[in-house]
Parts: sequence; structure tokens; C-alpha cells
Amino acid sequence: MLAAVLAAGSSSRTLNTPFAVLLLDLDKFKAVNDALGHQFGDALLRQVADRIKAESQEVDTTARIGGDEFALIVALGEGSLQDRAATLAGRLVAAIAEPYDIDGHPVVIGCSIGVALVPEHGTRIDEIFRNADLAHDSDFAKSYPAIAEALLSGASAQLRNAATVGGNLLQRTRCGYFYDVASACNKRQPGTGCDARHGENRLHAVLGWSDSCIATHPSDFCVPLVALDAVVEVEGRSGRRQVALENLHRLPGDKPEQESVLEPGDLIVAVRLPGEAGTFSAHARYLKVRERTSYAFAIASAAAALRIEQGTIRDARIALGGVAAKPWRARAAEKILAGTRPDPAAFRRAAEDALAEAKPSGDNLFKIELAKRIIVRVLTLAAAGTPQRVPALPASPFASVPGALHDA
Repeated sequence: MLAAVLAAGSSSRTLNTPFAVLLLDLDKFKAVNDALGHQFGDALLRQVADRIKAESQEVDTTARIGGDEFALIVALGEGSLQDRAATLAGRLVAAIAEPYDIDGHPVVIGCSIGVALVPEHGTRIDEIFRNADLAHDSDFAKSYPAIAEALLSGASAQLRNAATVGGNLLQRTRCGYFYDVASACNKRQPGTGCDARHGENRLHAVLGWSDSCIATHPSDFCVPLVALDAVVEVEGRSGRRQVALENLHRLPGDKPEQESVLEPGDLIVAVRLPGEAGTFSAHARYLKVRERTSYAFAIASAAAALRIEQGTIRDARIALGGVAAKPWRARAAEKILAGTRPDPAAFRRAAEDALAEAKPSGDNLFKIELAKRIIVRVLTLAAAGTPQRVPALPASPFASVPGALHDA
């Protein structure tokens, strides 16, 4: 029966389009049915079904799958599929717990709900996978074009052939004072101070920095990964666990030497992209501004992924690089775009919100406006559609129009 429900609910979807399945089991129904009879139980089930329909207007399919069990399928819409499914489950629990009146008999029951996302696992990338192999995998680049573009914009071809996924995530800052042992650096030697605060700091952080440290995280790869809700699999002394990549790196605070949430003995074994990440493939780009066209780290960068339906943005993802000690997710800006038309005014509002808390850490006030303009530009590129091939100058604002391209 459940297979039939899934088939019916999936009839209007492509194979790669994620959806959520909610399985609902009534609590205390059997006791009511046994005590008062099947006719009474059937009347109760009809009232439960009415409440489920009232709360689940956004789902494609709702069905009773037998006895006191129901199945619901939640389709993609505005916002995160996982959040929408969890919100619906909460509403259903509350609605079904409200008292019933059946032929003058007051009845109170409850329910238990399980939620599964389909496809459940999405894409899993082993930590030893090389950046070049990943970027040039045609299936991967087609599903996650912003990630492929970010990978190809980083370092040199030789380094991409050697660099691994896990190593990229854990690379250290490129702050010159961190590497100069004659300079004070709280990250390298806690308590010594931060010479970057009053030194050469035009490329340093404008978000999330502290007086203890103004360094930035250098990764291009991490930026679209964070935008697409990537999860890191970590093997440690207490077993395997998952950490959202957005939460893997720490902001400096007063302990900049603690760069991540990893504990001694922890090992990154894989990166996982949720199935929903692939739904942005038609409108996803990465843009990076640097001091020279290649082999340079970002002054500021941004990844944007949009899901556009009938001329309206249904869901948006934005993340920034080169502006903080970690890849910076702009969640509030994403909410501004949801439900709007993809136009310059909306993009500028989102950019202003994304940098609302930004402040210069030194001689880098320009970087705040630069980051805003990068967001507007990358959203404009994403809205125009993902090119069929990676641009000849990946992630570069100097790349030709989306026709001068080469195979990834």
C-alpha cells in the first residue's frame, strides 16, 4: 500500500526531485476501537482524516495506508524541505491531540510521526577524493555546478590534482601574520596579540571577527558546500557523527586557536550533500573577486543557488567566502528572496541584509561594498541559468558571456 502511495505522489516528479514522506500512527486508537466498537472507531478515523487534510494543504498525496496509519508526501516548495516537513509534523501532532466528540462521547488520542527525506542520502564524497577528480566529474558538475566552478577557481591545476576534499575543508588561514613567526598572532600563539589589527589588513575579515583575530578562511570549495547544507562525517573516539559544515569552523572570539569543533583524534571521513541540493542545479553559480585572475585567494566570493518556478524564486541559498573565519551563510537574505521575482532590486535588498552586520577590521571598508556587489552579480548570473559548461575563467567576473565556455 505504501508503495502505491509513493508511486502516486511521485508521478509528477522527476527521479532526482526530493520529497518528504511522513508516516503517522495513531496512539490509543486501538483501545478506543476495542472499547466502543468498530463503528465508533470508523467515525473517529474520519474526523482524524479531516484534521490531517486541513493541516496538509501543501502536500501532494495524503492516504490512509491501513488500520490507524496514514502517509503524507510533502513536495518541494518555499524554504527547506526538511524544515517544512518538520513543521507540518508538529502541526499534525497538535491538531490530532485536540479532543474529539463522537456521538456525545469525548475522546482524546495522540499520534506518532516519522519523517524521511527521499532520496535520503544525497551524494557522499569521500574525504580522500581529489579536488580535480571531483570538479571534472561530469555527473557531479551537472548536479552541483556551483561547487565544480568553485573547485576550478581555486589554486592551480597541479594543486587541484593533489588536494583532497578533507584537506580543503581544514586548510589554515592565509593571513601573513599567522605564518610570520616574528609577528604576534593569537591563532598561532594564544595571548601574544594580533599584529594584523594594526598592520596590512585590507584582505581581512569584515564579519564575525574579534579583537583577538581578524583572519579569514581561504576555501572556495566550502562556500557553495555551506550554501547547499553539506554535512561532514566525522570519525572520533566516541564513534561516527555528523556535523553541518556551516558549524564545523569556529569564529575567533577570544580563542582563535580553536578553529573547528573537531576534537583530538577526530578524522573527517566524508562530506555529504542532501538530495535537495541537486534541485538548484538549473540556477547555481559561484563568483570570486581576487587580486589576479588565477592562483589567488578570494578578496571576497559568493555562491548563489536559486529554485525558480514560473518566474518566482521559491527557494534561495547564499553563502560568502573571504569575509570571515568561516564560510558565511546569509540565511536572512535567503528569506528576503523567497517568493519574490528575480530582479536587481530584490538582489540588492538581499545583499544589504547579508552584510548588515559587517564592519571593517582595518583598512578594508571597501570590502563590505565589494561583497554586496558580488552577491548581486552572482544572483544575477544564477537567475540567468547555469551554463551547460563551466566558464573558461571559472568564477571570474571577467569571464565572457555564458557562451564562451569549455567542457568541465
